[in-house]
Amino acid sequence: MIGITLLVFAITRFAPGGPMERMLQQMSLGADQGGKASSTQKNNQAGLSEDQIEALEEQYGMDKPMLVAYCQWLGIFPREANRSKAEFGAREADTIGDDLDPETTANAVLRGSGRAVRVVRNGAEIVSAKYVDGGNDVRDEGWKVRFESAAERKDRFITRNGNDSKPPNYSPRAIVYRQQFSGLLQGNLGNSMVYQDSVWEMIISRVPVATYFGILTALITYLICIPLGIIKALRHRSWFDSASSILIFIGYSVPGFALGAILLVHLGARLGWFPLFGVTSPDFNSMDFGEKILDLAHHTVLPLICYLVGSFAMMTMMTKNNLMDHLASDYVRTAVAKGASYRRAVVGHALRNSMIPLAAGIGGLISVFMGGSMLVERVFDIQGFGLLQYQAVIERDVPVIMGTLVIGAFLMLIGQILSDIALAIVDPRVKYDS
Repeated sequence: MIGITLLVFAITRFAPGGPMERMLQQMSLGADQGGKASSTQKNNQAGLSEDQIEALEEQYGMDKPMLVAYCQWLGIFPREANRSKAEFGAREADTIGDDLDPETTANAVLRGSGRAVRVVRNGAEIVSAKYVDGGNDVRDEGWKVRFESAAERKDRFITRNGNDSKPPNYSPRAIVYRQQFSGLLQGNLGNSMVYQDSVWEMIISRVPVATYFGILTALITYLICIPLGIIKALRHRSWFDSASSILIFIGYSVPGFALGAILLVHLGARLGWFPLFGVTSPDFNSMDFGEKILDLAHHTVLPLICYLVGSFAMMTMMTKNNLMDHLASDYVRTAVAKGASYRRAVVGHALRNSMIPLAAGIGGLISVFMGGSMLVERVFDIQGFGLLQYQAVIERDVPVIMGTLVIGAFLMLIGQILSDIALAIVDPRVKYDS
């Protein structure tokens, strides 16, 4: 789990055209269309001040080293919340006090409460951070204060704009903030960078559609492919076996999204037998129960065919090959020689043992809650889990990418554990002894 999420987090962090670059390019395009231009800083090209750029970086952890940002996303490192910043030497003396040096004193306004705080430093060390309207130190109330030097601010500017950029003359500043743990371990996946919606809410809204098609695909695959594989094994090299194999591998060789496009054009657009997009009609909520069932089934047929074509061949041939291997085993011939009927030898011995690999893969069914093909969903405009992942990657929406990844990876790993348990239950030869 750590390896999967860390790898993808690093890719989204260092890949060209990352989320910050994409956001700034979009804002820059809007600024250019509005007649604005910049001759000095790239930040101004986006129509944003440097403070706004920094706020975006801090919101998505782009101001921290990769490992620190990853640990903050996990929730094992605290984040800096409610940040307030104040530069040393940037204010007039009368705003600070005649008896205080502006180079070592700065006034900050706490975000959230609006109270003014006077921060005093001695070199790079924060000496005090007290309320202006009272003598209490804000650090006694859970606030943290750190010093940010001019060199650190220049390094951050160069990291953002490139080595060829000339940073302005910065002043050191004080940053007042609260520490909070807010990450995966606390149940917080963040908000979408594109839509600003909660990632959890976006995922949950797609679960019903993903679960609906996932359960249907799993049920139909097991109910059809297992009996079909058994019949093919018992009628090996017959015309039925040959004909069904041809049909199965033709379906397997056609990508689901390509088949979907063909069905959509011919059965949907030309013949008008099936709807062209979505899972339900626009007036679905106004229908009675029976009409809703028919409408849902009408929209389900074409996408379901595309989901099924790829899984039919693997499941059918696995069942057939496993059964044929056991039919040729010595224990089946021994059972027949001792008087057992061929049907009893097949059903009571060979079939049961040939189902062990299939039973071991039963844990994979847990992934049906987050199943779906992004290409099939895109063809039929189905708002499923796969399409959400696809859109997040295209739009460089890192919180959604990481949220969908962690849910999918978690279910996959849980499924692997359940498969191991199922294998030990079904196959008495397997023992997990320490």
